[in-house]
Amino acid sequence: MKTAITDMFDIEFPILAFSHCRDVVAAVTKAGGLGVLGAVGHSPTALEIDLAWIEAEVGDKPYGVDIIIPAKYAGDSDGGYTVSDIDELIPAEHREYVDDILQRYDVPPLEEDTRGQFALKADGAAPLSANSAGPHLEISLGHKTALVVNALGPPPGHMIDKCKAAGVRTGALAGKAVHAERHVQAGVDFVIAQGSEAGGHTGEIGTMVLIPEIVDAVGDTPVLGAGGVGRGRQMAASMALGAQGVWCGSVWLTTEEAETHPVVKEKFLAARSSDTIRSRSRTGKHARMLKSAWTDEWENPDTPMPLGMPLQPVLINEAISRIDRAAFKEGSGAEQLSNYFVGQIVGNMNKSKPAAQVVFDMVEEFIEATESLAKQLQID
Repeated sequence: MKTAITDMFDIEFPILAFSHCRDVVAAVTKAGGLGVLGAVGHSPTALEIDLAWIEAEVGDKPYGVDIIIPAKYAGDSDGGYTVSDIDELIPAEHREYVDDILQRYDVPPLEEDTRGQFALKADGAAPLSANSAGPHLEISLGHKTALVVNALGPPPGHMIDKCKAAGVRTGALAGKAVHAERHVQAGVDFVIAQGSEAGGHTGEIGTMVLIPEIVDAVGDTPVLGAGGVGRGRQMAASMALGAQGVWCGSVWLTTEEAETHPVVKEKFLAARSSDTIRSRSRTGKHARMLKSAWTDEWENPDTPMPLGMPLQPVLINEAISRIDRAAFKEGSGAEQLSNYFVGQIVGNMNKSKPAAQVVFDMVEEFIEATESLAKQLQID
């Protein structure tokens, strides 16, 4: 298979796999695609460890890192908020509401000796911020990273400059054609056209409409199709629309290597494509995730609405930790609340298999789809 993306990274298949799990990243790279590690949940130390591990696993094969530097973020003009700064901005009614949810669903508090490992550092940079992403970028460029992707907004100039100086490719996700144009103006090497079907932060335009709009808008800059892509037929459709490959995230969450919470993993395996929702309840920005009692609580118009980023993630940080810790008990309130980011492809994720097998199945179905289309186009 030969496209602008396979040529750019010298890979066999134009399949880029976003995952927070290093095992998935390594498995996809070794299978002929390109794994991209989501670094937002990593401490600098953890990122150093995981990148070193990935490199030991994949050898000279390429891998990437995905970071989050939002285009707009509260406190930017003041040099960036600390967690303590944000804490002071959270309204009392929101704290009371989170406490009320946990009480009604009988979610126990964290044990005293474990609270510290889940707490955000008061003097640390706010989560999902430019300041928190800075160390991630420096660490990534200190390793053999082949590309760095920015997940929210156009990559800032200093990121592009540092990556170019290090010979590292850059990409960015776009939910509108105008976003893609800004990414190209910023200097990225490729754009990820991510439709509304995708998991995590996503816009409102569907993948089928979005990909050709972005392909037309960015000229010679290669485009990857994303959003509801996890099978070969969807890969074939993306490339028929002008993409040079695909970017997949959700489909790896039920693989054997994935570190997905076991309770959430079982929910994914049983879910239908209609069981997701775009909600601001975890990050403060619209992100597609599995519906659960948690999203229901935050969609109720009679209760406080989610705060913006970065207030919402600081507000709920300990609550999510408590839910995850308690959700193992079958039938518990925590199990009802538990959820995670996932796209509409979840309806196809009904069997756990190795990540490499997902790659091979995609390629096989892609070949079958394109051969079928070729037969339909034959003229007697």
